Amino acid sequence: MSRKKLTRRQFVAATALSSAALITAPYIRGAYAAGKLTMGFWDHWVPGANKASTDLVNEWAEKERVEVSIDYITSNGRKNEITIAAEAQAKSGHDILAMATWWPHSQADLLEPMNDVVEPLIAQNGAVNGTVQYLGRAGDKWLAVPTCIGSQIKGPCSRIDLMKKYAGIDVQEMYPAGSPPKADNWTTDTFLKAAEACHKGGFPFGIGLGETSDSVDTVGAIFLSFGAEVVDAQSNVVVKNDNVRQALEYYKKLMAFLPPDAPAWDDASNNRWLISGRGALIMNPPSAWAVAKRDAPDIAAQCWTHGFPAGPKGRFAPFLPYFWSVWNFGKNKQAAKSLLTYMSQPAAVEKLVAASGGYDLPAFEKLTTLKTWAEEGPPKGTLYHYPNPYNHQKLSIAASPAPPKVAQQIYVQATLTKMCVRFYQGESMEKTLAWAEGELEGFMRS
Repeated sequence: MSRKKLTRRQFVAATALSSAALITAPYIRGAYAAGKLTMGFWDHWVPGANKASTDLVNEWAEKERVEVSIDYITSNGRKNEITIAAEAQAKSGHDILAMATWWPHSQADLLEPMNDVVEPLIAQNGAVNGTVQYLGRAGDKWLAVPTCIGSQIKGPCSRIDLMKKYAGIDVQEMYPAGSPPKADNWTTDTFLKAAEACHKGGFPFGIGLGETSDSVDTVGAIFLSFGAEVVDAQSNVVVKNDNVRQALEYYKKLMAFLPPDAPAWDDASNNRWLISGRGALIMNPPSAWAVAKRDAPDIAAQCWTHGFPAGPKGRFAPFLPYFWSVWNFGKNKQAAKSLLTYMSQPAAVEKLVAASGGYDLPAFEKLTTLKTWAEEGPPKGTLYHYPNPYNHQKLSIAASPAPPKVAQQIYVQATLTKMCVRFYQGESMEKTLAWAEGELEGFMRS
């Protein structure tokens, strides 16, 4: 599958790559010399980012004398997911295949254990965040290797000028570049008041309530900040609880200050909202800001990426990790593990992050302070807090802590956003909860 240029969330040209030398992977050279290795990588939104991956693969292949073949598979039209399903059914395909979020668990029985790769990386690069553990591991088995490529936090990107003018909030002072956050007062109550103030000023927050990922990710983080679980870790349907009721009441208030067509938004809508100059805040990785650098530089210069508001049960931010998986029916599993170790070394990760303009996020705690995030701009430092360098918020994914195979259905079916829309549009609380209970019980049976 050849690489195609995409229009969704395209970035400006990637920054220059670091020249640091890579650490040699800890495998014996020659064990698979002259062998072949095929990989299906995610086709990056960022122009130039694929080249960084290709260069690293070719460096490794030359040292190890392995013939390599890379397919960059677009997520446009869900072609990457279709490829995963097709290869799983055929039990034939790439030696290495990129899988986002839920997919390692959905294919767990067909994946090679990756403990011998991931555990040394954790010892070297620090612990991975809880969401990566939740999605990348089943029991004691690491299903896949966390990769920075495509991994992202969907946190607030605020307009500095509009938040200051209408909400009285200085987001640069609250999340200063180079320093820990000063955000104790950045709560869901403060967020709601700011949404109301910006709405009255004519610049509403651009938060979707549709059925695609961006909408689901935001509502999932807000639900978790209220402790609102709909299915617990033991697979019990627990949607009829007071925390869920509080989250729904909160979202009903928030929706009054959002664009009226928010329930129809898709993942491009919030990007367009920011770039058009109509909104004071969106929830997004740095893609919309980067496009604004190219198409609306005056708006880009007023953007600041920062943390989520804290709710009664804590501060959560949506994190969507990507993984590299190896099929257990693969023909060159040791070579695949050697390459993934090579591409996960700090110097390699630094190159990949730089090539993405700071979009890609490593999962390991020692790799959250790379210079790219401090130096990107304008304004300089706008991405400094994007990788959560001070563990100021808990990285999460919507529908957790339900078992991943159940949570995946809740996520894909946008159950949480549908609940919010039904309640906002006038359905009674108990009727909304009863509808959700029926949906969730259906997921449990499927």
